[in-house]
Amino acid sequence: MSQRHAQELDHTRTDPADDPYLDAVRACVMAVGVRRTTATDVARRAGVSRMTLYRRFEDVAAMIAALMTREFTGVVRDAALAAAHLEPARARLVRAAVQGAEDIASNDLWRRILDIDPELVLPYVTQRLGGVQEAGLAMLAVQVQAGIDDGSIRDEDPARLAATIELTLRGHVLAAHAYTAPERARTCQELERMLDGYLRPDPPTTTGGR
Repeated sequence: MSQRHAQELDHTRTDPADDPYLDAVRACVMAVGVRRTTATDVARRAGVSRMTLYRRFEDVAAMIAALMTREFTGVVRDAALAAAHLEPARARLVRAAVQGAEDIASNDLWRRILDIDPELVLPYVTQRLGGVQEAGLAMLAVQVQAGIDDGSIRDEDPARLAATIELTLRGHVLAAHAYTAPERARTCQELERMLDGYLRPDPPTTTGGR
């Protein structure tokens, strides 16, 4: 058995959190950016042939998409886990959503993309949602429903509330590095206040009498 074939057999695991193929894609993007990343470079870093790589991914675009999904859904899940102890569900959602946005804004891969290939981000701001955004919306909708169920979030369409939260936080993810660290910390506090008020149930209305 050749050394390369042995390495290729070692790279068959599919756990996205520990995926040597995606690790190689990430290393390439960090080194040269998205546009200059090639299948040849990824295969070389992963220690496999291009043919082996293409058995897993249709093209480089699919590799990049898989990397983004792993990277940023992982960040969002970590933020949700860190807030899991909070009660009620509204508090968990608000903390996780704002912290997740801040952590994405601080992520070295995200910052590298904005530095080298910022034009690639524009379509996901002005034209369509990406896979990461759609996954984030689904996670937010689940958290919103949990808040509706425990009475801490107003009873509205979870998908609509989730979309508003995502749109609110998108600006922070894109513009956070225009501010100093103290300014960003204050912004996160204000975002939490904003979202908490937005999601809080309306106070009961009184009818007649004193």
